[in-house]
Amino acid sequence: MTLNDSVSSDDVRTMFSRAMSDMYRAEVPQYGTLMELVADVNASTLAADPQLRERLARADELDRLDLERHGAIRLGTAGELATMRRLFAVMGMVPVGYYDLSVAGVPVHSTAFRPIDNVSLGRNPFRVFTSLLRLELIEDEDLRTEAQAVLERRRIFTPGALRLIERFEEQGRLTRAEAEEFVREALETFRWHSEATVDADTHGKLLGAHRLIADVVSFKGPHINHLTPRTLDIDAVQVGMPERGITAKAVIEGPPTRACPILLRQTSFKALEEPILFTGEGQAHGGTHTARFGEIEQRGIALTRKGRTLYDELLASVRDEGAAGSSSADYASRLAEAFLRFPDSYEEIRAQELGFFRYSLMESGTAADLEGMGIDGLIAGGRVKADPIVYEDFLPVSAAGIFQSNLGGTEQRSYSANANRDAFEAALGAAVLDEFDLYEDAQTRSLEAVRAALRDGRCSSDA
Repeated sequence: MTLNDSVSSDDVRTMFSRAMSDMYRAEVPQYGTLMELVADVNASTLAADPQLRERLARADELDRLDLERHGAIRLGTAGELATMRRLFAVMGMVPVGYYDLSVAGVPVHSTAFRPIDNVSLGRNPFRVFTSLLRLELIEDEDLRTEAQAVLERRRIFTPGALRLIERFEEQGRLTRAEAEEFVREALETFRWHSEATVDADTHGKLLGAHRLIADVVSFKGPHINHLTPRTLDIDAVQVGMPERGITAKAVIEGPPTRACPILLRQTSFKALEEPILFTGEGQAHGGTHTARFGEIEQRGIALTRKGRTLYDELLASVRDEGAAGSSSADYASRLAEAFLRFPDSYEEIRAQELGFFRYSLMESGTAADLEGMGIDGLIAGGRVKADPIVYEDFLPVSAAGIFQSNLGGTEQRSYSANANRDAFEAALGAAVLDEFDLYEDAQTRSLEAVRAALRDGRCSSDA
């Protein structure tokens, strides 16, 4: 194989994410309507805000906007998780962050597979939030044993996908033909199957333990349960969904509407009630299953540990006052009031070291300029730009809120304080990367590039 014959992991990721989007659009027609709404909102937002367009273009985020998606899957065994890590590695995606969703009564812990370097993120920041079922949190011992037996019998990866994963691991790249075959084979793992692998009685017991447990255990594989586009104005999408015949959830998860968005905001349409066939007594029996839904996200600036602590404190203060779903108008009002304590200008966020920024030199200078004015002075004079670094990851509380609002919200909530990162990483077969370290590194490298450009008397954008 020569380099001319091969394709990069970035290319494979884009091929796969586009194929995934096409498949999900065919399986969930409302997803197509949602994509059209998001495209319209993004176009209107960019037309109305030239400064936003300029900033996104400078940060290499404009071209990726139409490609940007995140998916979510739920796995049942350690072996499935370890192989999924190898599959995503073919696409240049690595595990970032550990998320314990048991604090919201959801019996899983998770990571996000995504690209991590700036070039790859600029080409296609496709992410998959990947959860592992925690069978030890099923209280019924007999049901836990039965669920484990069902999961151990299934094989969620095709022989072709496994063969091409090994090929990639041996060679470091795939040919164009191999990449196309890999995408076809890998897509089968994420496809919806309406035939359950359990009988109606077992499905009912699993459902009684938790809806998510039933979703993981009862089927041939980890069907993609949502595929999320990125919008620049989630409030406009929330208003627009009912206008296009889509029933939106009552509350947007995450921080309130702000001039300077922080972290992540998410909303969705309700999960679909889908027909399925159960096994049993030599014939199939019809039933229904609720799992897949449509989600939308708006991404803001990545917060430092200090900023994240403040965010968590403010969000917790609002949630402690009452359930988010009890009164959407009241919740939104309390949320907005609480977040008045969080600065809503990038200048103040940077001054208080609450968020991460990427620095660039807009005009040439000298080392003396840096010594005399410092970075802050150069920014004030318009010679250096400090652009917010987009948050590429997820919020445990937001993710759990989406899970609960779409799965009924009545499941047992006795799973709190069950984080077990060591067990998750053992199942994964690797350590998860720390997202704060990644943002810190991106910020530091951009500052070093500005300083180097000043020493060389050139503009950093020419570097």
